[in-house]
Amino acid sequence: MLVQQKSQIPPWLLPLWQSMDHSRFPNAILLHGQSGIGKFAFAIELAKSLLCESSDTSEKPCNHCEACHWFNTGNHPDFIALVPETHRKLLPHADYESDEPQKRGRAVREDADGEAGDKKEKKNITIEETRSAIEGLGIGSHRGGNRIILIYPLEMLRSDSANTLLKSLEEPPANTIFILLADRVDRVLPTIRSRCRLLTAPRPERQIGLDWLQARIDEIPGFKVSSSDIESVYDEQGGAPFAVFDSLLARHNKDEKDDLTITIQASRHLLQSMATGGRINWLECAEKINKARYSFLLSTMQRWISDVQSVTQGGNARYYPKHVPTLQTLAKQVNLKKLMHFWKSLTQARRHENHPLANRIQLEALLSQYQQIFER
Repeated sequence: MLVQQKSQIPPWLLPLWQSMDHSRFPNAILLHGQSGIGKFAFAIELAKSLLCESSDTSEKPCNHCEACHWFNTGNHPDFIALVPETHRKLLPHADYESDEPQKRGRAVREDADGEAGDKKEKKNITIEETRSAIEGLGIGSHRGGNRIILIYPLEMLRSDSANTLLKSLEEPPANTIFILLADRVDRVLPTIRSRCRLLTAPRPERQIGLDWLQARIDEIPGFKVSSSDIESVYDEQGGAPFAVFDSLLARHNKDEKDDLTITIQASRHLLQSMATGGRINWLECAEKINKARYSFLLSTMQRWISDVQSVTQGGNARYYPKHVPTLQTLAKQVNLKKLMHFWKSLTQARRHENHPLANRIQLEALLSQYQQIFER
């Protein structure tokens, strides 16, 4: 039992952490749950624990052995991470004082021409990366212990990459453990799900999540956020503390070129536009927000419409309680039948959010339909 811990594990995931047993660990686990609740941080700590070479099984990861040191600097030869370029900054890596590109473990590869940084980061895991990782599994581990393959987000794998993974799960190599993460387990192939032990990552109770956030914020010098702002973003993000922290930090750093900053600003503009109801200028709105993360914008739309539906039917606003007066005004103007139809359209769009044909065209179509729900 891994009973120690561990500052890296948030309190709401501690029960799951404490249930892990090295002596009977399956060859593949599929950890799933809402985005932004700490699954990735949990998986990184779990991978390090499974690679730790300490003789004391109750103290893993020990953070003192050679394996832990290699892992922390992103150099452990038996840790392979398959994540999109957009997620590689989340992996363990060494801290270099120079301006050279940072090494991100086995997951990082330079561009074909040897240059890095200028090209737009890819959001998918390529078939080449998957095959390269899988083909090397036939060779024994470098340290003679476990070998860990972490894949996140699993639902982002293309069908050819998923089939390559499936073959390895059907006949897993010795001492190889797959740690698979998914925000939407319903989008994972049933054949892959059936070959993994499914683990659900819970969302924290509201006060526990808020307390954790405040503690993280207090650790950063000069990072000041009011309690009301924290609670507002917490509700907007659906109670996902890690997503809330990233949003607040991006706002604090004010990096206008940062992808998350761009997305947050776009989400704010989207909300302001949707708050105008039938007067929304959907063409202008789509133009201003189409460079942001499409999945994030869809989530914002869904949460806003969820609150509109709830208020229309006499309920409370879950995600945007500070906008109740606006929601109440819109609820009086909305055509309920068209509102329900728009909700179905959003649900359908979410199914293909990772591979949209064209962000701007998709957004224009949805925002135009949103305007129509206020037509009696």
